Amino acid sequence: MRIFVTGASGWIGSAVVPELIDAGHQVVGLARSDSSAAALTAAGADVVRGTIDDLDVLRAAAAASDGVIHLAFKHDIAFSGGFQDAGKADRRAVDTFGDALAGTDRPFVLASGVVGLKPGQVATERDMPATDGSAVSIRATTARAALDLASRGVRSSVVRLSPTCHGDGDNGFMATLVAIARAKGVSGYLGDGAGRWPAVHRLDAARLFRLAVEKAPAGSVLHGVAEEGVAIHDVAEVIGRHLDVPVASVAPEDAAGHFAWLSGFLGHDIVVSSALTRELVGWQPVHPGLLEDLDKGHYFNAPVTTA
Repeated sequence: MRIFVTGASGWIGSAVVPELIDAGHQVVGLARSDSSAAALTAAGADVVRGTIDDLDVLRAAAAASDGVIHLAFKHDIAFSGGFQDAGKADRRAVDTFGDALAGTDRPFVLASGVVGLKPGQVATERDMPATDGSAVSIRATTARAALDLASRGVRSSVVRLSPTCHGDGDNGFMATLVAIARAKGVSGYLGDGAGRWPAVHRLDAARLFRLAVEKAPAGSVLHGVAEEGVAIHDVAEVIGRHLDVPVASVAPEDAAGHFAWLSGFLGHDIVVSSALTRELVGWQPVHPGLLEDLDKGHYFNAPVTTA
């Protein structure tokens, strides 16, 4: 298939592109910069220049493809206070893809997340996050819109990713926790440290996106979750050992001062199953789990700023 991929040079996309090419697909990646275009060309993909705001570019690229994987999201804007604006841009892109693919039975795969599912209980692919109009829930609303494209003749699916998609080169949540521990001289966890996060290795996530575009049924939800829930306390222990700093609890009232923007995420206890996903598309994670990956040491080689 000829597959159009947004976010193709990003953290997940740069793993999805070779996964698709190795499986015999032709990849066309969206690139907003010269460096992104060069990286995609080097990986063996064709390039379309533009951003997710260039709706005419998205429409034409989707119409010329056999399927679309939409990974791009304005994370830089979202995490600097503009989550709603980032979410609106994402929704416009999804609507554009839906119009371009309507009536074709071609696949459309949207990347989303598991945050917002019921806390403290094991969530499955059948559970839907709240769409209460809040800024954060806008992504859940967009995911529902993507699933609804099945009624318009699009083989749409949503891959909900773990909040931690780890691996060598990750600059996300785990790298931020390492940077905070290095700066503070203590590896902290919130409260009793019992809060859990699902996790998946970046390369396992990439394989799931390939399986989704190849064979996920229309209107299906898939979970990019290799580990249902890793205790944050256990993460802090590994970080403390590698940095040779003490491991300590941070009181909830002190969380914002210690963890900054990450404090809002550490307070969640998220446990998510991917059993239905594995059965539906035959996905089986094979890469190291989060604690094993942390123990490899690559998260501690280069300091990451917490700014």
